[in-house]
Amino acid sequence: MDEIVAQVHFDGSTDQYPEFLLSIKNRFDAITAKHKTLFSTDSNGLFEAYLSNLPEESRQHYTCHAWREFIEKAGTLVVILEDGSVESPVWGENAPPFFAASVKAMREIVLNARVTGVFLSEKPVLGRPITGKWEHISIKLPDELVLRSQLFNANQAMAAKTEELNTLQNGLREYSLNTVEQAVTLLKTESLYRSEKCLGVAEWLRDLHNRLAAIQNKRRRENILWLAAATSPPGYCHIKSTMIGTLLDDIAAGLPFDDVSARFAAKMHPLQYQRPQAPPAAGNIEQAEKIIEKMGLQKSLVRRFARLDELETIWLPKKKDPVKGSGVFSHLLPKNKVNETHLTIPVTAMTWRKFSETILPMAESIEYLAENKKANYGAILTAFYEDAPPILQWDSVEKRNPFSQYVYHGGTNITDWNLQPGYIKVTGVCYQPSMWYGGKYPHQSQSVFFILDGARDRQKNNQSNGNALFPENLISELREIRSTIEAYSRKEAVKGYETASACGIKLEYGSTWNAVFRITTNTGTASYKLDRWD
Repeated sequence: MDEIVAQVHFDGSTDQYPEFLLSIKNRFDAITAKHKTLFSTDSNGLFEAYLSNLPEESRQHYTCHAWREFIEKAGTLVVILEDGSVESPVWGENAPPFFAASVKAMREIVLNARVTGVFLSEKPVLGRPITGKWEHISIKLPDELVLRSQLFNANQAMAAKTEELNTLQNGLREYSLNTVEQAVTLLKTESLYRSEKCLGVAEWLRDLHNRLAAIQNKRRRENILWLAAATSPPGYCHIKSTMIGTLLDDIAAGLPFDDVSARFAAKMHPLQYQRPQAPPAAGNIEQAEKIIEKMGLQKSLVRRFARLDELETIWLPKKKDPVKGSGVFSHLLPKNKVNETHLTIPVTAMTWRKFSETILPMAESIEYLAENKKANYGAILTAFYEDAPPILQWDSVEKRNPFSQYVYHGGTNITDWNLQPGYIKVTGVCYQPSMWYGGKYPHQSQSVFFILDGARDRQKNNQSNGNALFPENLISELREIRSTIEAYSRKEAVKGYETASACGIKLEYGSTWNAVFRITTNTGTASYKLDRWD
């Protein structure tokens, strides 16, 4: 039985109980639509406050286990606002009159409580909707708030978030705002090799320093830290142990720029950055086997070349007019085609941003000038098995995006991609996969692919020379076994070579280019040299 005490006579016709339940559900849905992270608090005495503020004659009627369970769990939750204040997603200010005093009392307790952690749940519903013949309160969590991890349970995941907070606090104490601002300035000059990999976390850390400095209230400062730890991209809280920490250490030590630049470049080398250098230990291999099996990721490790029709493209060639017929008048040109001339314009230097905004929308066809020298040719890959679970940071069950890309350090020749120097037809244009669908992964940099007709990586044709599963792209749950995955990836082959149609030239933010494209529009042909991102 759910009732703690025997029921007494109670006429509930005036308490607006159904309206009360609906108001709580509506409020929770509205607030969690805007705030995707919930936090637990040390709220105490909520159930007592709830009962003591109801009319005395009705208290026994509302004294039940299901309501107590809901109030003491879901009722203690808050969301944290940008200024560090909190709001209750359950208790509002417009409860029906019968429950208004109870809700007000509980709301005051919750809003004055201290945040104690990130709240995660493996169950999609909080509360027990029905017990016996009684309807109780329950709320459905949005999909984003339901923990779906085969590796960690809710308690373990919440403990990990607390550890993230502690790590972040240590990093903030270690590096002053002045040091972080110097790092941001240096990274923005693009004078450091692959600076874009660290710019996002440096700006995030600077902004967090500034937000904390602007708030004097200790409780709100704590809340801002909780919000930052809970919502930061993977690895951002680990300031001391990542590349941004190396840069900050060198700046704080007062090293000259040449030394800072050289040390940064050495550690950011593509064959070094987040790439384990030693073979995995036996224990790591054993742990990797357990984790991969537990998470069901065996199929996710198998990769293949993607096809053009699978990509999230931003440009495709315009369809040509139908082939001219053989009728008696087929030799006559329509009026708007008579004496039409196409101008040929000299090569114009332009940034990618300007090109994408002004030229790309008008392009009917694009050709890339491949020269007889090394360039940043690459390929887009995807999961070999359609039902392979997400393994990449930008892939999820809710919005599948199992695509990734690779290039060779130092570049490759066009002949390595089954093509010859000269103008090559572009069959599509797309951003790198982590940027698709509005993805924001600043530590993954930015780049655009021009897909080239017939391009295929001859080096990976039936060879086991790597399937490009790079540790920096994988979900955070796999961090501890990255050395094993790196060793596995180096020996695995990419499948689907014969059907590959998503290979081409990759133009990456932070680099200088010399990429020439010939563009045909309905008014003529022009050539453009793209020299940088913006």
